[in-house]
Amino acid sequence: MKIDFAPADVPIQRRLQTAAVGQWVFSFLGLAPTCIFLFFYLLFTRFWLISVLYTVWWFFDYDTPSRGGRRIPFVCGLKLWDYMRDYFPVKLVKTADLDPRQNYILGFHPHGVLVAGAFTNFCTYATGFRQLYPGLRSYLLMLPLWFKSPFFRDYIMCAGLIPSDKESASYPLRKKGGGNAVVIAVGGAPEALDAHPGTYNVLLAQKKGFIKMAMEHGAHLVPVFSFGENEVFDQIENQRGTWLRWTQERLQRIMGISLPLFHARGIFQYSFGLMPYRKPISTIVGKPINVEKNETPTAEDLDALHQLYMDELSNLFEEHKGNYGVDKDTHLNFV
Repeated sequence: MKIDFAPADVPIQRRLQTAAVGQWVFSFLGLAPTCIFLFFYLLFTRFWLISVLYTVWWFFDYDTPSRGGRRIPFVCGLKLWDYMRDYFPVKLVKTADLDPRQNYILGFHPHGVLVAGAFTNFCTYATGFRQLYPGLRSYLLMLPLWFKSPFFRDYIMCAGLIPSDKESASYPLRKKGGGNAVVIAVGGAPEALDAHPGTYNVLLAQKKGFIKMAMEHGAHLVPVFSFGENEVFDQIENQRGTWLRWTQERLQRIMGISLPLFHARGIFQYSFGLMPYRKPISTIVGKPINVEKNETPTAEDLDALHQLYMDELSNLFEEHKGNYGVDKDTHLNFV
């Protein structure tokens, strides 16, 4: 196979963009196991006290992820994230105002392979979320498994990430006075297995947990569609019914995380690797769906609001797809 190497005269700005995304990919794929290894390795060196003291800290800080985490504005505002934004580039598009006196659940679609758009838009300040929606604080949900990793848990909390279990997601929504936006990649890890370029499969047809949570807390629902999210990686063909897809789904049920076999480009060449392609991601935030608080919704209540949410998401897609190169005959496929 012929390898297409990057030219030697690549501008420094593009090199910095690649470095920023490279560290993000490593953080997503390799930092957690690295932190676990480091934690145990230190126990058998003269620096063993670091791990011991961290264990004591962890004991007292154990519940912090489920209580809103610990966002550090300095980390969210690092220049690093501007370079990551410009690599693709990533853009956040506002279509309606969100009242900061209310709490919201933002349903993010599609998950993609590594939710690049969700992280850049809602965990960093690079795309202007604070300016577009003044008074709102965003919390992106992440698999609870990652908050069990020493050191790594503290790093991801700095960016406003919290566990995706019901208790953790409900905590910001219970706060009086509003101003909290919980961002849920509704399709979750299973949807990553459908993240192929040119596909618009949304794992939503049976997903009603976030609908019930919205009703219980009176949090308004906001559909969000991220054009380009599925375009930044290729994935080995794994159609439903194949042995590969069966194996991936089985592992996902056992481990709680999906294992899409994805690839794209490298750092110094464009032929293969785990770096995403430089393809634009445009995240469209729709208008809010007003939700009345109902702590004991019936099945009919849930079904009605769920259908309304799917209709609004479909309308959002149809309204904007022409601006982002999607064929007029292409529609969302609710799975």
